Amino acid sequence: MILILLFLAACFLAYTNGANDNFKGVATLFGSNTTNYKRAITWATLTTFVGSVAAIFLASALIKNFSGNGLVPDELTQMPVFAISVASGAALTVFLATKIGMPISTTHGLVGALFGTGLMAVGMEFNFSKLGASFLIPLLLSPLMAAVFSFIAYLIFRFIREKTGVSKSSCLCVNEMEGSSVQLQANSFVVSKSSHIEIVSCKKELYTEKYDGEIFGITIQKVMDALHFLSAGVVSFARGLNDTPKIVGLLLVINAFNIQWGMLAIGLAMAVGGILNAKKVGLTKSKKITPMSSGQGLSANLITGLLVTTASIHGLPVSTTHVSVGSIFGIGTVTKKADIRVVSKIVLSWVLTLPIAAFFGALVYLSLQFINT
Repeated sequence: MILILLFLAACFLAYTNGANDNFKGVATLFGSNTTNYKRAITWATLTTFVGSVAAIFLASALIKNFSGNGLVPDELTQMPVFAISVASGAALTVFLATKIGMPISTTHGLVGALFGTGLMAVGMEFNFSKLGASFLIPLLLSPLMAAVFSFIAYLIFRFIREKTGVSKSSCLCVNEMEGSSVQLQANSFVVSKSSHIEIVSCKKELYTEKYDGEIFGITIQKVMDALHFLSAGVVSFARGLNDTPKIVGLLLVINAFNIQWGMLAIGLAMAVGGILNAKKVGLTKSKKITPMSSGQGLSANLITGLLVTTASIHGLPVSTTHVSVGSIFGIGTVTKKADIRVVSKIVLSWVLTLPIAAFFGALVYLSLQFINT
């Protein structure tokens, strides 16, 4: 029964992960009005699941890191109660954040739950030095690196665009206003209709910028859109590659459980969570941080995909959320359109993630210990 409970806890964590994280890879597609929400989440779901499958072959180092090895004594990592507490602590934290529309890091939640549960279980035997070197430093540095790299990348791409003579055109919203007037003609009243054109500012959610020109007979905008979709797929793939093994690592205590099947089960749970509950967080990330064009979104995605994929292969537990938000904020810094108030709320949610997850993890561990006794 306890092993079944562990599997269900891991699947619940995967579900909340999908709800909070799946749309992050395609947020720039929706935010730049390159596509609608339904197509964006469908593309995110497919490519994230492919990343989850690829994790079977490419991300074994992360599985070991998030099993708790090296942070607490080995005998504790083999206890299902410990793994259930970590999974539940992280899942509850991510679930609450999803309900209020805040894009937080499941990785950060797992680290917090590992810390809280481990501290409650073994006290000062917890390996604080590994926690800092292997977990906290990558989590802290990754959003700063993403912001700086996307800032530089966009400046380079903008310079290339200007030098090659590619221009941009913005939308112009026009309203046709109808009116009527009454005139006296030959002892009778005549009503005539008239209309005039009124130029108005586009609503933020309808604002678009298009790239002009052609290359090899194909419009540059179509090329940009295709590259943007590809880059969003790369980011979603990288997210599945990076996040799936972190959750599967909690299942290592089930020695009879096949890790490959575990990857597939976690990938499916993530997909379901994204399809059913991703919209609120998706709107925050795609529409509220900064307005962006397809070219700006492409720049942010390239940096996010590069950093997260590299980290996954080398076993570094970076947060896709931190990296992608950092990349989008870097674009907003260049354009000077970033909403600092929204970014501040997101950063605050990041600060609170670790202590809240630690509290939930410790609470679940204490509760299970009490039930067992």
